[in-house]
Amino acid sequence: MASTIRPFLAMTPAIAFKTSSTMASFTSSRAFTTAIRRTPLRASFQSQSQSLIARRTAFRRGYADLPPTPKKRWGFFRWTWRLFYLSTLGGLAYTGYGIYINRTPADQQEPDPTKKTLVVLGTGWGSVSLLKNLDTENYNVVVISPRNYFLFTPLLPSCTTGTIEHRSIMEPIRNFLRHKKAAVKFYEADCTKIDHEKKVVYINDDSEIKGLSSTTEVPYDMLVVGVGAENATFGIPGVREHGCFLKEVNDAQKIRKRIMDCCETATFKDQSQEEKNRLLHMVVVGGGPTGVEFAGELQDFFENDLKKWIPEIANNFRVTLIEALPNVLPMFSKNLIEYTEQTFKEETIEIRTKTMVKNVTDTYIEAEYTDASGKKVLEKIPYGLLVWATGNTVRPVVKDLMSQIPAQKDSRRGLAVNEYLAVKGAEEIWAVGDCAIANYAPTAQVAAQEGAFLARHFNQLAKTEQIESQLSILSEDQGKAPNQEARDLVFAEMKDLQRRLKRVKQMGPFEYSHQGSLAYIGSEKAVADISWLTGNLATGGQLTYFFWRSAYLSMCFSTRNRVLVFVDWMKTKIFGRDVSRE
Repeated sequence: MASTIRPFLAMTPAIAFKTSSTMASFTSSRAFTTAIRRTPLRASFQSQSQSLIARRTAFRRGYADLPPTPKKRWGFFRWTWRLFYLSTLGGLAYTGYGIYINRTPADQQEPDPTKKTLVVLGTGWGSVSLLKNLDTENYNVVVISPRNYFLFTPLLPSCTTGTIEHRSIMEPIRNFLRHKKAAVKFYEADCTKIDHEKKVVYINDDSEIKGLSSTTEVPYDMLVVGVGAENATFGIPGVREHGCFLKEVNDAQKIRKRIMDCCETATFKDQSQEEKNRLLHMVVVGGGPTGVEFAGELQDFFENDLKKWIPEIANNFRVTLIEALPNVLPMFSKNLIEYTEQTFKEETIEIRTKTMVKNVTDTYIEAEYTDASGKKVLEKIPYGLLVWATGNTVRPVVKDLMSQIPAQKDSRRGLAVNEYLAVKGAEEIWAVGDCAIANYAPTAQVAAQEGAFLARHFNQLAKTEQIESQLSILSEDQGKAPNQEARDLVFAEMKDLQRRLKRVKQMGPFEYSHQGSLAYIGSEKAVADISWLTGNLATGGQLTYFFWRSAYLSMCFSTRNRVLVFVDWMKTKIFGRDVSRE
């Protein structure tokens, strides 16, 4: 096209611009076209246009004879990349929205003194699940707990070695309660006694700083006991004095400090070899998920960090897991138990099953096992760190409540409840979590489902009372109706409310739905026994480890917890675990 325009521009001065009439004709496009047609340029322009068209036609014919262009090889990767960054942008937008919502709570309704007072004891899995699903507009809700946060306990073993910082799995309870529609009162205090007859809860401020009022009482109309359970020592002497438990944040911090104490003391000048072996022997009692996960985390800490920065302990550090039952992880399938034991063997973690601890001192434990001949042998096992991760027992406040209720006299492990989680023999008292006996394992999954069920039950009770109150008013209005037509209208409304009341009362008893079990076993491997369709899916390995991480990340309480846990995992992967002693 450019080659055609250039001759045209070159020939323009030679066109018949000689007369003034021709110059005037160019003031309009029609005159310009007429002038062009009257000049010799027209023939030249037409010939060059025809030549250009011919060349294009020949080019196209030649191009058509060529083989078709192959598809681009990188098309799949281009679309994959687009999908990735669009998903990333969507995830960041969702996370940002969650953070914004969490940081900007709305105004709350003030408590209504005419409504019932619902007191909830504890901020564990059961209590928090209840509060999360409860419509607080129906009650005056009061929460009492010695800790003002919810703790995501499944990741607590990771805090003992610094894989995750403890505040990353803590969610302040006020952050959560502040987002409820109606205001909820919270008191950080210990519940020292529950008076069943007077319907009063006695509480005590056990913090270091106490005000003028440190002991008081809180009346209730409805009470939910979700205080959990204590660590069971089974009456074995020395466990509480010399062992470390793994139930609270303070326990994880104590274990983390003790690990570094043992390592630093073992490298002290002129330390004997026997003392080094003792200090660097870490003993875990309890073959459940908590004990297994802690043993795996501890061995990872040694292999990836301690051995690198403190090479003097490389030949002496060892981990031993002691379990009284024939195998570890008894709630898992047999093939996963065998896989776990084989993995521990590869990681040089010693498993001692069918071994019972009889006594604990500050430097060794006495354990009894049966040898090959069937004879019972009592052995002294020296240790530097002892972690006790087995068994639960009733808290004193629950034991005292049980003694007040005649129907609880035969109960030993906690408050016996019916199919609606109501405490037997006590009206207006319910129990959830480890302090309740509902024929289910004392796990976080059970407690969370119990709390959610109880919230639905309370919401249903509130709706029932509301509908029954409306029916009572309509019954009076029907008697005062001036004519038959008005009575018929009132009667029709009553029938509609009665149908609603029937639907509300159709809620059945509590039924636990087992979603599966997960456990980390070290070396970036995990085991999972998951309910899948009509059966169970049992799997283990590194792919299961990624599933374990994604599952726990999604189960974290809030967006804040998810972000903090993910960042901690990334920090550990990049920089390793911190080996400083606090």
